[in-house]
Amino acid sequence: MFTGIVTDVGEIVNRDVIPAGQRIRVATQFNSKSIELGASIACSGVCHTVVETGQLDDGQNYFDIESGKETLDLTNAAEWDVGRRLNLERSLQMGDELGGHLVLGHVDGMAQVIERTDHPDSVFFKLRAPDQLARFIPQKGSVALDGTSLTVNDVDGDDFTIFLIPHTLSNTTWGDKHVGDNINLEVDMMARYVARLSEYTPS
Repeated sequence: MFTGIVTDVGEIVNRDVIPAGQRIRVATQFNSKSIELGASIACSGVCHTVVETGQLDDGQNYFDIESGKETLDLTNAAEWDVGRRLNLERSLQMGDELGGHLVLGHVDGMAQVIERTDHPDSVFFKLRAPDQLARFIPQKGSVALDGTSLTVNDVDGDDFTIFLIPHTLSNTTWGDKHVGDNINLEVDMMARYVARLSEYTPS
């Protein structure tokens, strides 16, 4: 379980193709000695299991994760390569502040950036969601995009908009995003439950 509050931006320093999919090494500010093998870390919104930790030759901490076929098919992990930056969040612990909203790290699909407009004090993004997921994205509702908990501004069919403040841009990978980029999308679990209840008809 996560909150969608990014606590580090890591960088991929190695990528290997393995029979199951891919294995990547992520340089991070997290103390590798505090990361247990088998721990969960959300990498740009995708929950991954840590399979190795250590320090690089330059002293940076790192952890390794592996992505299987389903993850590569459903998320933008297939696009990850050396040099790419990832939003990172360690799993929520009892007593931690819930600053964003409850995020599972189970990406539902990918939204695509279709417009970006930079303003002096914010950046406007318009994204297009897959048709089957758009109904779970309400105006002023919460959504997790590349692991970042964000509030939806407006909705128009499959399209929705967000505004990002300078702090978010400088502390996540959102400053790197441009038109055409694929963004990992996890809809709010409460929106999904409400939609399911509204559809349910007792037999």
